[in-house]
Amino acid sequence: MRPRRGQAALTASPVLVGAVTVLVTIVAVFLSYNANSGLPFVPTYDLKANLPNAAQLVKGFEVRIGGARVGFISKIEPRKRADGSAYAQVTIKLDKEIEPVPADSTLLVRPRSSLGLKYIELTPGAGRAGLPAGSTIPVRQARPAVVELDDLFSMFDDKTRVGSRNSLDGFGGGLAGRGQDINTAIPAFVPLLADLEPVARNLSDPDTRLNRFFASIARAAEEAAPVAEEQASLFVNLDTSFTAFASIARPFLQETISESPASEQVAIRDFPRQRPFIRNNTAFFRELRPGVAVLPHAAPIVADAFEAGTEVLPKTEQMNEDLADVFQALSDFSDDESARQGVRELARLSSSLRPTLRFLTPTQTTCNYATIFLRNVASLLSEGDANGNYQRFLVVAAPSDPLTFELGPNNEAGPSAAPADGPERHNHLHVNPYPNAAAPGQTHECEGGNERYAVGQTVIGNMPGDQGLKTDGQP
Repeated sequence: MRPRRGQAALTASPVLVGAVTVLVTIVAVFLSYNANSGLPFVPTYDLKANLPNAAQLVKGFEVRIGGARVGFISKIEPRKRADGSAYAQVTIKLDKEIEPVPADSTLLVRPRSSLGLKYIELTPGAGRAGLPAGSTIPVRQARPAVVELDDLFSMFDDKTRVGSRNSLDGFGGGLAGRGQDINTAIPAFVPLLADLEPVARNLSDPDTRLNRFFASIARAAEEAAPVAEEQASLFVNLDTSFTAFASIARPFLQETISESPASEQVAIRDFPRQRPFIRNNTAFFRELRPGVAVLPHAAPIVADAFEAGTEVLPKTEQMNEDLADVFQALSDFSDDESARQGVRELARLSSSLRPTLRFLTPTQTTCNYATIFLRNVASLLSEGDANGNYQRFLVVAAPSDPLTFELGPNNEAGPSAAPADGPERHNHLHVNPYPNAAAPGQTHECEGGNERYAVGQTVIGNMPGDQGLKTDGQP
């Protein structure tokens, strides 16, 4: 078969073949070089986006949706707000197929690799309104920048590494062998955190004015700064005092400690007998109130009496002069507004303590709990055998199955997901964290220590019924 005349003429010219080859190569190189900037004659969907920071973004970086490339960055320009702050505006060319992008779409600059390459992650919104070509995505729809690896590693400077190493050494030695205690503490933190949440909410409330608290602390520190030397002398004197105590630790302080249980036993026996004396003192001081009320009026009269005494006691002239200076100083002190403010604050303190004392008084006067506490402390420190005090070596076994000796579910011998609630008859939690003590607003009963043990029942809180007012050593 013979080739056609035109075809033979085309292939027969080396110059023409070379020119065509060079032209094809140039076109291929041009298309490859501009591939990241878009192919010519291909329509695109152009948008602008404002970013808080365009650091490490370069023209030609990709724009992705769900990991798939949908466009590229064609331009990056700095912009300035009216208040002087700066931001970046990028122009992105997107594929025509995704037009329009919802107006509530968000942008996020994400790392493409550990070498510092970036791309923009475009997350389409759920709104129906779309962005027309040429629109600008506001900066409020740009999410925070991803933390860079070099920013992360820059935290671990020499001081930080030394501090981390010392912390690991300290925590390692402090936490070694305390795993069981930590496991027990973790569930105990749950009520603490539950109570901490409203406290933190109150502290963060602007009406709390927590910033004024720190400013007040700063002013208090400024007031304490002039007396820093006196405080330092105080600690030096305390060291001298404790050094003196060390010289008499044995046998004097040792004997005091060893004799304390016997003294506490005497106090337990005699404190109930002090009630008539306390009642009489209460009545006595109640009767003294009228006399104390007239003291401000009687003070000048007493001063006149001392002034008249200087005339009849000439041999004590020097003493009278000293007394005059003393009373002058007392007069100046009484005129000092800060002293009056202190007296008023003491009166307020007494008034604020009155409900607390009214609440706590029946704990001893009705239920005898303070006396019982001292008696039990004395027994705890004194009773025992050759091994030592009972509290030091006795082990209280947790309730278990009498046949298999297996602990029931949620047994109190270790961490549990809930209070012990059977199935064995003794594997039930009995706890009363806030027993009634005949205080105002409570049932008139001495509940602590008088709760009846309910076999086979879980009891948390106050026992039903009245436990009476009789306690150990209390009729």
